[in-house]
Amino acid sequence: MKLVPLGDKVVVKQLEAMETTKGGIILTTQSQEKPQEAEVIAVGPGGMVDGKEVVMQVKPGDKVIYSKYAGTNVKLDSEEYIVVKQSDILAIVVD
Repeated sequence: MKLVPLGDKVVVKQLEAMETTKGGIILTTQSQEKPQEAEVIAVGPGGMVDGKEVVMQVKPGDKVIYSKYAGTNVKLDSEEYIVVKQSDILAIVVD
């Protein structure tokens, strides 16, 4: 199975939390902050959303930063995804 987002929705997969700090300190699971960085898995078609034309600006494979409390968590085939609106994506990470 796969998720196919509708309208201005984007399916992202959250990237793993860092287990060590830059200084080499190992973090316990409880002290690890949930990262707000994710990889785009699927993108909706855009189009007319709430009376406005929405052009999708992200594509599958992009790494993005999204709003902290955005989206809906979905579990599919033992994988966890987050479905967010494109407007909840704050930036594309460029290496």
